[in-house]
Amino acid sequence: MASRKTVLYLGVWLSAWIITTADENFVPKAENVRWESLDFKTILVWTTNASDYKYTVSYHSEEPEWSQSPDCIRMSHSECDLTDHLRPLDRTYTVQIKTEPAAVDYDDDLEDFPHSPCPPFNPYRETNISAVNFTVEVVDESRVMVNITDPLSGVHELGKQLSLREIFKKDLKYKISYYKSGSTGKRDIISNSSTAEVSKLNAGQRYCFMVAAFIPSRPKSSQQGAWSIQWCTPRDGNVLQELSLAAWVGAVFILLTVLVIIVTVIVLCCKCCRQKNTSQSSAPV
Repeated sequence: MASRKTVLYLGVWLSAWIITTADENFVPKAENVRWESLDFKTILVWTTNASDYKYTVSYHSEEPEWSQSPDCIRMSHSECDLTDHLRPLDRTYTVQIKTEPAAVDYDDDLEDFPHSPCPPFNPYRETNISAVNFTVEVVDESRVMVNITDPLSGVHELGKQLSLREIFKKDLKYKISYYKSGSTGKRDIISNSSTAEVSKLNAGQRYCFMVAAFIPSRPKSSQQGAWSIQWCTPRDGNVLQELSLAAWVGAVFILLTVLVIIVTVIVLCCKCCRQKNTSQSSAPV
């Protein structure tokens, strides 16, 4: 009976020791690993529930050897800027994140620590493109010139910040969408350069324009960049025709307010004068 109790206690103690050791040796993996890339500014981000671990990011493309960014070795934060390391741009990269305890026993095999993969990424074909800036110059009654500023990228070469035009070259085009004010129909044109003429406009009408970068050589899901803000031409003719409904309501409200103030002042002045005349007439001679 005593031997059974001894074996039972030993089994319980051994199980507790295994669980405790397993918890101590458990290293959580980085989760939700994803790319965030805008205009070739490319950052690898992930989430973690533990704070006392270090993370090392490795990447490679066509070469079998893994490379590392000096800024992303045994770091405590959960993002790694790989903008300056993903070269050439038109290449697919694979990354992995290794999680290590803050205190590492270097007698252990570091490759035994968990690695978190991430979907492959090609900056040239997948980076998001931001909204562009542009102006519209009226040439005559039926033509305007749309002048687009090529956005700057996150890429620097020889101390110079490259524009998207310098990276995409002839692959970069612009989609110009415009419509006549008051109409629901839109027209789109594709421009191969940063300057485009839009013709055959109706004289005396107001037109509104929006522009987005367009790279048809990319996959369909990433061909178009973000739309710009809307820019509208002035309408020829009476200025009153330009006023919107909100502007008319505001103008009427201001006029009514001024009218009420004038009437109130007149009434008060008349009342004061009347009271003054009454007091003078009732005074003894």
